[in-house]
Amino acid sequence: MCAFIDAAPSPFHVAQNAAVALAAAGFRSVDLANPWPGAGRWFVQRGGALIAWVDESGTGALSPSAPFTVVGAHTDSPNLRVKPQPNKTSANFMQLGVEVYGGVLLNSWLDRDLGLSGRVSIRSRAGAIEDRLVLVDRAIARLPQLAIHLDRGVNDGLKLNAQTTMSPVWGLGTSGDHEFESFLAAELSSDGPGKISAGDIVSWDIMLHDTSASAVVGNGDEFVSAPRLDNQLSCFVALQSMLHTAATASRESVAMVALFDHEEVGSVSSTGAASALLRSIIDRSVIGRGGDTDAVHRALAGSLLISSDNAHATHPNYVDRHEPEHHVHLNAGPVIKINANERYATNSSTAAEFQLACEAAGVPFQRFVNRTDLGCGSTIGPLTSAELGIATVDVGCPQLAMHSAREFSGSHDPGYLHAALNNLFSRSC
Repeated sequence: MCAFIDAAPSPFHVAQNAAVALAAAGFRSVDLANPWPGAGRWFVQRGGALIAWVDESGTGALSPSAPFTVVGAHTDSPNLRVKPQPNKTSANFMQLGVEVYGGVLLNSWLDRDLGLSGRVSIRSRAGAIEDRLVLVDRAIARLPQLAIHLDRGVNDGLKLNAQTTMSPVWGLGTSGDHEFESFLAAELSSDGPGKISAGDIVSWDIMLHDTSASAVVGNGDEFVSAPRLDNQLSCFVALQSMLHTAATASRESVAMVALFDHEEVGSVSSTGAASALLRSIIDRSVIGRGGDTDAVHRALAGSLLISSDNAHATHPNYVDRHEPEHHVHLNAGPVIKINANERYATNSSTAAEFQLACEAAGVPFQRFVNRTDLGCGSTIGPLTSAELGIATVDVGCPQLAMHSAREFSGSHDPGYLHAALNNLFSRSC
């Protein structure tokens, strides 16, 4: 899992690396502009999103109205994203103009060695637009904190402004009008076919990341310290469960993994959970097995979505911020997330189904309820449930330091979640 996270600082790399792993296991890529492929092991990759499924109808095991067992997660994490015109100069420092993406803990980005990753759109020699991934996994930028001598009250409360105090330094001197474009061109030229110039670069989706490697820590190796655990932990475990499921016998439901982008900013995009991407694939899957509109609705009525997104563990230094009767602990199993105001889509029936899966797999589980006097976060669960009318349970592995540049979780919990998902994928519906 640590290796998976370190290799994928951007949602585009998460989707690409997942696609490579699936292809190595015999899954084949689907172009949605082409006719539906039918039975088999397939995946659709679109930007930072990926949906994979196992359709065993070719063995006669699946009817057109067979239900779906879907594990959903998201590939994006809060970070700092490079603006379209990022080249800045101040006090003889070259800086990058960045925009805050999602609910970032700004202070966690200070005094870290930062790299760059993402997608670049370039003008090809034929005049078409070509998208290329870029990964600069070395320290090229930094956000130095102001010395305490110049801010004596900093320990009474650090205040950061997203516009004025979060521009990383990445060189000395005066930044040229195309400094960043020239840098990207050099990186792409050294990492791919053909030489690229700054003028070939049309636009980008580039973000900063902490270059420190993920690590298993603690006096008994009981913790994981890593960036982007929310929610690449779930992406990795879901992918492993899909690969495990593909190697097992036929089943009576379609096993599916849906990794969406843009959850941290509301999921409203062509690759987010609020898009028509998942519904389109489900519809075409049913129709491809000979079903009609009625079969689609029958399939959805019997389906289950496991929305897997990390949960808040009880913080030892801030116990009062947590619901006193629902403490959540690291390495105590996956968490069933419940909210009476539908910030999570769990209900008693779907919670029971996940609980039974944990019991059958021999793993512990926990329940999370937010303090009533504090606002509650949300996930892709309610959005997807409302869009598809599908029964949903919101779950996740517990963690601390959520939305920090570096997060903290238990080293046993991913294995517990994996076992529970394997059980759900293998269920007979």
